[in-house]
Amino acid sequence: MKIEAEWMRGGTSKCWVFEAEHLGGGASLDSLLPRVFGSPDSRQIDGVGGATSTTSKAVILHRPDDDDIDVDFTFAQVGIEEASVDWGSNCGNCSAVVGLYAIEKGWVVPSGDVTRIVTRNTNTGQIIVQRVATPAGALPIVPDAQMPGVPFPGYRVGLGFHDPAGKTTGTLLPTGSVTDTITAGGTRWTVSMVDAGAPVVIVRAEELGLDADRYDSWQAGVELQLDTLDQIRRQAAVRMGLAPTTAQAARAIPKLAIAAAPSPAEDGSDINVMMLSMGRPHPALAITGSIALTLAARTPGTVLHAMTGSGLGATLKLRTPAGVIETWTEDHDGALLVGVDRTARSIATTIIHLPEALGTAAEASLAGATQ
Repeated sequence: MKIEAEWMRGGTSKCWVFEAEHLGGGASLDSLLPRVFGSPDSRQIDGVGGATSTTSKAVILHRPDDDDIDVDFTFAQVGIEEASVDWGSNCGNCSAVVGLYAIEKGWVVPSGDVTRIVTRNTNTGQIIVQRVATPAGALPIVPDAQMPGVPFPGYRVGLGFHDPAGKTTGTLLPTGSVTDTITAGGTRWTVSMVDAGAPVVIVRAEELGLDADRYDSWQAGVELQLDTLDQIRRQAAVRMGLAPTTAQAARAIPKLAIAAAPSPAEDGSDINVMMLSMGRPHPALAITGSIALTLAARTPGTVLHAMTGSGLGATLKLRTPAGVIETWTEDHDGALLVGVDRTARSIATTIIHLPEALGTAAEASLAGATQ
């Protein structure tokens, strides 16, 4: 089996990008993608996966029937130690490759200094308005946009999430409360559960014993409490209606964010945050999670609003392990756009070789992922 694919960086993630028609070879995507990525294997040595949660990702593109949408896309988080695929959420970083791919492959013709591409994530139904820099109506010959967490430049892509609240659970506050109490590891935790971009449960850094004034020390403290944090996350999954039991909670959602107000001596951020991805500290920040944090900060009563107060402007600055990421909100034709700027670029165009015949009906698997 030979599969056409593009290897792309979107934000702080690397993603394998496939056109849906190139995956229609008769294999179930739940079987095909783990084998392509080399899972189950912590090294993913016999596949194209990068052996980390931020590099074991796939994006599948479709040409939509809807004239108002330029590109439909489905995101897949491919397991590493498990031969599994999580279809339950979107990845904001990988979303940034969709508009760029559409321009590079001729699906969308660039227009003006900024080309607007309307994309729809089929995992969540989220509309994301992408703005790709195309000075003089073309992509720059050499990409020159920089972003925190990536040492080399890419093409600038703005991601505007259109009315993002409740796309997974139906409401911004899935439990109906701005804060809830969860008991895990013998301790009661005060958390906020928010659904915007992706479902996120927010935990106070101080309750974990982390020094709010020493952000650089968080990583070691978080590593020691991963089991307790996963208990909190799994209980939040049940409370948010994402899983019937804690044992059945997906690994990708809800995401968990640890947050604290910056120290008075710090400058340049509104919130210090560390997010977990697939059970491990994220090296930067899940962009869908940053959308949830942005609306949480603007919702009175949440643990995040208590840290930021009511004086936020149109932007929110989030300190992450990779640097400060800035999100923005704006009104657009009567709708709320919550967004962030990323960079993206193509790394390679390739043919992936797969000797085995696997499973049944890739199309059926993909259809199930998009319902």
